[in-house]
Amino acid sequence: MRRAFYFLAALALPMAPAFAQDHGAHGQHGDKSQPDPAPKPEPDPHAGHQMPAEPDPHAGHTMPAEPDPHAGHTMPAEPDPHAGHTMPAEPDPHAGHTMPAEPDPHAGHAMPAAGDPHAGHDMGAAAAEVPVGPPPPEALQGPVHAADAVWGKGMRDSRAVLLREHGGMTVAKLLVDRAEARLHKGRDGFALDAEGWVGGDFDKLWLKSEIEGGWGEKPERAEVQALWSRAIGPFFDLQAGVRADFAPRSRARAAIGVQGLAPYWIEVDAAAFISTRGDITARVEVEHDARITQRLILQPAIELDFALQDIADEHVGAGLSTAEAGLRLRYEISPQFAPYVGVNVERAFGRTRRYLREEGDDPTAVSLVLGLRAWF
Repeated sequence: MRRAFYFLAALALPMAPAFAQDHGAHGQHGDKSQPDPAPKPEPDPHAGHQMPAEPDPHAGHTMPAEPDPHAGHTMPAEPDPHAGHTMPAEPDPHAGHTMPAEPDPHAGHAMPAAGDPHAGHDMGAAAAEVPVGPPPPEALQGPVHAADAVWGKGMRDSRAVLLREHGGMTVAKLLVDRAEARLHKGRDGFALDAEGWVGGDFDKLWLKSEIEGGWGEKPERAEVQALWSRAIGPFFDLQAGVRADFAPRSRARAAIGVQGLAPYWIEVDAAAFISTRGDITARVEVEHDARITQRLILQPAIELDFALQDIADEHVGAGLSTAEAGLRLRYEISPQFAPYVGVNVERAFGRTRRYLREEGDDPTAVSLVLGLRAWF
């Protein structure tokens, strides 16, 4: 027993300070009834270590989709609880009542008339009624070519080019208007009417020639004209020059006249002549090309000759001396070449008619004509 006591005492001595310290702490707080502090948790043996993720047993496998229990079935539509029933309309709370009209805020007030947005402006209709007069004199007081003061030589050169290309170019044309045989009862004949010119749109040298007679005989009429032609408008030229007659008498005459295109495409050639002996005569030629087709053309023509006095040696009487009318139908094989057929009537008047009868000639002649019209 004694040995056991000593063994227990030896074990208790080391633990005495711990018990003394623990009881001192309780005495310090003055509460001996508090329980002992909770024991410290044991350290986590896996703290600070990254645990590997558990493998997914389905990795790499495609899971089949769950089947739709309604697949292949048509679901019936839910019935409309109101089907077959007519819903009553909601009653109008204002039915049977007359609603008073809203008062007009402008009643009793005179509203001013809206102003005319065009007041003070000259409208186009009124302006169209005002006649357009000539430009004011101030517009014509400047130089003729005012642009030269700004552009100088360049403007003068450009104007020269325009004048040369539009009216200043030199061109030429030869027209055989009628080269025909005249078939007349008892006496056949011929006629030639040709003209040509060289120059530009403003100025030309014009040559004209007419010859008439019977086959195998001396020409009854032969003349040539040389005229200077100057444009006096878009469609007419003023012509002046000389005319030389070779039959029935050789004689020279001064000539002045106009030639051009009248309205409705009527070609006009009118001239007056005065001979070296003072005899004054005049001639007017009018013709028109009426297109039946693009190639078939009907040409009526008339020529009138006048004399101011009797000219006995030429068998010409005063007044209207002769008239010639023709109707020719030509076919243009090409614009430059067109044969034709027609009729031509000649008639003398007054003292000229008497002169022809005294010579044994018929004052009226009707001829069938066959001819050719060409130009180069």
